[in-house]
Amino acid sequence: MDRRPRSFYLLAAFFALFLLFLYGPTLTIAILSFQGPEGGLTFPMRGVSLHWFRDLFEQQAVGDIWGSFGRSFTLGLMVMGTTIVVSVMGGLAFRKRFAGSGVLFYLVVTSLVIPSILVSLGVGLIFSQSGLDVHWATSGFGAQLTWTLPFGLLIMFAVFNRFDKSYEEAARDQGASAWQTIRHVVLPIIAPSLIGVALFGFTLSYDEFARTLLTAGSHNTLPLEIYGMTTNVTTPVIFALGTLTTAFSLVVIGAFLAAVWAMNRSRARQGSDAGRGMV
Repeated sequence: MDRRPRSFYLLAAFFALFLLFLYGPTLTIAILSFQGPEGGLTFPMRGVSLHWFRDLFEQQAVGDIWGSFGRSFTLGLMVMGTTIVVSVMGGLAFRKRFAGSGVLFYLVVTSLVIPSILVSLGVGLIFSQSGLDVHWATSGFGAQLTWTLPFGLLIMFAVFNRFDKSYEEAARDQGASAWQTIRHVVLPIIAPSLIGVALFGFTLSYDEFARTLLTAGSHNTLPLEIYGMTTNVTTPVIFALGTLTTAFSLVVIGAFLAAVWAMNRSRARQGSDAGRGMV
């Protein structure tokens, strides 16, 4: 058996450190959230209990945890739905070259490299100077779309770049209208990719801090609420909140992945049934 080169072990060690750096803080917060009633924000732990998780569901003296969670969840759904619709429409539009398509593409992608805090500042100033209320459902919604739409559009560009147009041609040969072709042919084929766009849209919105900082108005979203709590909460309840929000994010990701798996399995079953029918 050949010995592995020294570079393999160096890269393996680097990768292990990367995983530790990536997940270590999350695991530390999760462990500290199980402190006993007399526990603090640091090690060593003073007992083990679910005290701080129960404390989350009681009346909080500081902050509006569940109100901010509801706002983040609602905003995430709004951003997700808009990202899906606009990304699909943009992907369909960019299948053919049109005047200004290159400039428009780079304008969309450029928003990814603009510092998020500058986007938040600019959107907040536009709304305030225009006499419009700075609110998480309006200015915050618009600021977050500058973050999620480029990701959704890039995914759809890649999907439609590989899309076999013969399926659409076959549908039109059968007398299907343009809308029927999109609804019954195109959308079912790209459905797994749409779930990916939805996942990007929701999770990027739910976790976004910088682009919401100056556009949320007087009502915080959950990331802003957690940041505010770090300055005046001195108990492990903030760790319990962080653990629950992380668990919620993982549940959402798992639900989307399960939907993709179920969709692919159903499609494979339909294909095998069709194959047996032809035999």
